[in-house]
Amino acid sequence: MDRRVTKKNTGVYFAVVSAILLGTSPIFGKQAILAGLHPTAVVAARTAGASLLLFIVIYIFKREYLYIFPLGLLGCAIAGALNGLGSLFYFASLARLDASLGQFLFTLYPIFVAGLLFLDGSRPTNLTIIRLLLSIPGVYLLTLAGDGAVDVRGVLLMLCASCLYAIHIPINQRVLFEVPAPTVTLYTLLAMTVVTIPAFLILSRPYSTLPEAAILPVICLTFVTFLSRLTLFAGVKLIGGIQTSLFGLAELLVTVALAYVILSETLTPVQWIGAAVLITALLLAAFDRLDPPSRRSGGWLYWLRPPMPRKQSPVDNIGSSNLDQ
Repeated sequence: MDRRVTKKNTGVYFAVVSAILLGTSPIFGKQAILAGLHPTAVVAARTAGASLLLFIVIYIFKREYLYIFPLGLLGCAIAGALNGLGSLFYFASLARLDASLGQFLFTLYPIFVAGLLFLDGSRPTNLTIIRLLLSIPGVYLLTLAGDGAVDVRGVLLMLCASCLYAIHIPINQRVLFEVPAPTVTLYTLLAMTVVTIPAFLILSRPYSTLPEAAILPVICLTFVTFLSRLTLFAGVKLIGGIQTSLFGLAELLVTVALAYVILSETLTPVQWIGAAVLITALLLAAFDRLDPPSRRSGGWLYWLRPPMPRKQSPVDNIGSSNLDQ
């Protein structure tokens, strides 16, 4: 099988698995919040737990993955800080919105990713643009909740979370040109932890004991975060940020299904139409040309690259020859 096709299939597999895992996040998060855990406590616990778990795995089995060049580390730090802030917005929004509605709004992030990567020099295919345009009315129809007024603050918080999540993907894509996905995942998660733990200490009340009903959802959320981040960045490395984020639309379908079964949340007929539109956008991925991301000599993220070795000048060669004599 052609190596390019193999990379495409592997990248699609990672992207789909990541989407399925991420689709469970709002369910576990909502369960923990409903059990009495503050949103910042949920974010801090799952992020720190996932970071520690990944560090242990890498330290035991692949210690060479701990190395990263300085600018790559800076890129992961920036991406992780933005994503950590976005996670705080995300779970704060979940405290005010239904899990399904919150995920509907969050699913707008592929549009932000496409725009940011376009500015960085990436040119999406025509079918990718069609899929993006198709997803907009789909998400809009899904946000038309039936009963009750929508919490405006919750909506704004989730839109901020979506935008910040989108920004971190092209930043990490640049780093992934030179660095393995597990390494990028580890340092991004560590940066997220540096942001979320102080937010928890400042904004959350102290807990003498954890609510018992929140323990299992937080544990599940930790493992989901650990696995979903690995598969997310593996997908980004192989098929790029735009295509991976478009497969991420499957998150919404997973969340809607689980919210219906576990949280007893329901969809209106109009929302089901929106879901059908998004499913169509996902199915079109089978006909899209998924070129792997390539290095470019420009763009707003060009600075995130390892230093190039200095070419040897004729003077250096003469010096070396004299030393060898």
